[in-house]
Amino acid sequence: MSKNVKSLFIGAFMLIVGLILAFTTKGIETPIISLDKVGVVLAILGGIELVITGAMMIFPSKKDAGRA
Repeated sequence: MSKNVKSLFIGAFMLIVGLILAFTTKGIETPIISLDKVGVVLAILGGIELVITGAMMIFPSKKDAGRA
């Protein structure tokens, strides 16, 4: 499995877990931070991971194009 495919799976996993946390843990407070805010942050980071990895797969750099 290539590095980009692994990054896609990681980004999708983070996005899904983040959305689940954001929508199902409203009002649950931990001593440090509320879980719904953690979910929002995870979802944003997962989405960024998906966008960047997708762009790298669609538009590979010139040095990576020679390896394929």
